[in-house]
Amino acid sequence: MKISEALCKQLARILGGTGMSNGKACNIMVERKLHAKILGKNYETDHEIVIQSLDRKGRTLNTGEITLLQSEVQRFIDAARRQGFLVTAIHNHWLFEKPRLMYLHLESVENPVRFAIKLRKALNILK
Repeated sequence: MKISEALCKQLARILGGTGMSNGKACNIMVERKLHAKILGKNYETDHEIVIQSLDRKGRTLNTGEITLLQSEVQRFIDAARRQGFLVTAIHNHWLFEKPRLMYLHLESVENPVRFAIKLRKALNILK
């Protein structure tokens, strides 16, 4: 089943980002203004959320890569787990970035609107 552009825009609105659907997946970017620099150069930070594989029961595979400050990792893990998400990875991407950025991956299979509402609640703990 297809993920409509209208559903993708609704999910992006809930999450506070911008979304784009190709019918198979909805890709949502949520800007995070952390004023980060890599090797002294400005670096834009975002959360990347992908919603895909809509089934006949209205459930989707929902994945997110959440950009965190190192000091936010544990608090966000706690918030994500309270919402029932599986936390599947925590890692860095860069060397010599300031502030130190960490990337947390989470996933769920559920109604995409419910997912977006729950993820928004977890994201609300961030600055």
